[in-house]
Amino acid sequence: MDNRDEVREFLTSRRAKITPEQAGLPAGSRRRVPGLRRSEVAALADMSVEYYAKLERGSLAGASPAVLEAVARALRLDDAERAHLLNLAQAADGSDVLTRPRRRGSTRSWTPHRSLQWTLDAITAGPAVVCNGRTDILAANPLARAFYADLLANPGNQRNLARFNFLDPASRRFYPDWDLFGDMAVAILRREAGRDPHDKDLHDLVGELSTRSEDFRTRWSAHNVRRHGTGTKRFHHPAVGDLTLAYESLDLAAEPGLSMTVYTAEPGSSSEEGLRLLASLAATENVRPAAQHPAG
Repeated sequence: MDNRDEVREFLTSRRAKITPEQAGLPAGSRRRVPGLRRSEVAALADMSVEYYAKLERGSLAGASPAVLEAVARALRLDDAERAHLLNLAQAADGSDVLTRPRRRGSTRSWTPHRSLQWTLDAITAGPAVVCNGRTDILAANPLARAFYADLLANPGNQRNLARFNFLDPASRRFYPDWDLFGDMAVAILRREAGRDPHDKDLHDLVGELSTRSEDFRTRWSAHNVRRHGTGTKRFHHPAVGDLTLAYESLDLAAEPGLSMTVYTAEPGSSSEEGLRLLASLAATENVRPAAQHPAG
């Protein structure tokens, strides 16, 4: 696959983020580029400037694991960025065919195995969802359906977290830290684009969001990647107010390319009480979106 533009922009953006001081190099007084020079990265990676320049121009095909690791070390890549670089190299030489996740359709064409739905429904203390790398919500427990009431009420979101984040005004009420959620959503999509560059639905989603949202375009051009693993997030739910929830995201071994994310609250906290109230409202079907959304 010809992904040279993607490779070039990713490596250039990573090089621009590292200061000479971070790399243990003298800053100098006549630097014309942000971050490190190509020659400095080449020296840190113990390779010729010509060879590193070739890599940064997008020619990753045939690069050995040792070379990729040297580049990752020189650019101080984190685990998600390292994995992204490896995915880009695999896509460049076609070796990603066997490791590429099985193609997943939209929320309308994929149904979770009954045991997976049973597992979700057995989680009653917090919202639990199954998503693909495009951030489509493919399955959820009852508490998650109440939790994401605004998202699910708007057909235009197509049960997609990224569309909700950037195209639905309700997301700015639901996410008090909206900029942080926007950064995370784009970084997850960017990671998926490197992992499965042949996903047409992902390309269509990125194209739609790029066309309709300047906030998305700006973030997409940064080439940041992340793995949605564990952490804490803040929400403002229209029915129960402020919630601070921890989350754990787990890859599903039986469903390559899918992950389950479970949210929980600190025991004894007001957020735990809020989830209990939300569960009670969900049981009586009293959870409603904050406002009516247009159907488009």
